[in-house]
Amino acid sequence: MTDRAMQALYKFVLEPIAETWADLNSYGFRRYRRCADAISQCFTTLAKKNSPVWILEADIKACFDEISHPWMLKHIPMDKVILEKWLKSGFVEEGKLFPTGKGTPQGGIASPTLANMVLDGLEETVRNSYPKRIRGGERSKINVIRYADDFIITAKSKELLEDVIKPVVIEFLKERGLSLSEEKTKITRIDEGFNFLGQNVRKYDGKLLIKPSKDNIQSFLQNIRETFKKHRGSKTIALIGDLNPKIRGWANYHKHVVSSKTFGYVDNCIRNELWRWMRRRHRNKSTGWLMKKYLSKGSKPGRFSIVVKDKKRGTSKMYELVNASSIHIKRHIKIRGNANPFDPKFKGYFWKRQYVKTYNPHKMPIDNVWQSL
Repeated sequence: MTDRAMQALYKFVLEPIAETWADLNSYGFRRYRRCADAISQCFTTLAKKNSPVWILEADIKACFDEISHPWMLKHIPMDKVILEKWLKSGFVEEGKLFPTGKGTPQGGIASPTLANMVLDGLEETVRNSYPKRIRGGERSKINVIRYADDFIITAKSKELLEDVIKPVVIEFLKERGLSLSEEKTKITRIDEGFNFLGQNVRKYDGKLLIKPSKDNIQSFLQNIRETFKKHRGSKTIALIGDLNPKIRGWANYHKHVVSSKTFGYVDNCIRNELWRWMRRRHRNKSTGWLMKKYLSKGSKPGRFSIVVKDKKRGTSKMYELVNASSIHIKRHIKIRGNANPFDPKFKGYFWKRQYVKTYNPHKMPIDNVWQSL
């Protein structure tokens, strides 16, 4: 049996334990949870008038590379001999073996689960570090939202985050061989906004809006420009085939937040790149010729497309570029914090979520299943 297969088997055993021990608001590398759930929890936590206004943006320095081996061997409930072999196996680069004295196996199947188990308990530790209510019945408004090693913590005041919460987090991580990155860890007001998982979360005149972050947009557009450069001499069908998954994937990631204007902006940028690509490809052709060839045969006027004819079969097929704005904005229904896919009592809950999403997209009534999620 290969090491990869062995890790997969141990992961099957570890996952139910990890799910049972997991923090309620941990969303990374867990079944049926994703970034959209973490962002939805941000909205739930920060959208109200009396919601917390101070946020600690935390970043763990080289999390997967720095986790303490002794801590894992003591606390991870699995065969210690096997676990130690995984941790100490090292890696090979350019024919040389490099031993590993800390961190989880790079690229290992079980590594995300192990890393999650190392960080689980952070939410409870932070919440227990300060009373829920202080003098006068005022709430401390402490919340933790984590995706893998990226997390935020909210509180009612900057002083509470600096003087109480941050030291608790530092001590929690220190026990596990980890530390916060001083350069990337900062405390921010909600009306200034912060970036989390590629989204910008900010209140504008008291109204919370979550949008794709500027850095994420620029990174995506840079990838699109590089794609155009790569296909300078390629066939049109190859360009469309390479662009469509990127545009569709990026838009689907951001479709749960306030993205309509951003999608329009991105479409305009891609349209400009298309014109440059067409003019470079057909230097001696007029604008009218280019429009007739590339922009007149799609499902909508101006949609970039190409018709490919099969002379042998006497048929033709149209290939069309996807527009980001054609992806509909749809609010994500967040998973319940305590939902455990390995607990039989949640079997019906997960079936309903999957049924509504996959088989009942138009929300046809099935005992008001949508409202019961």
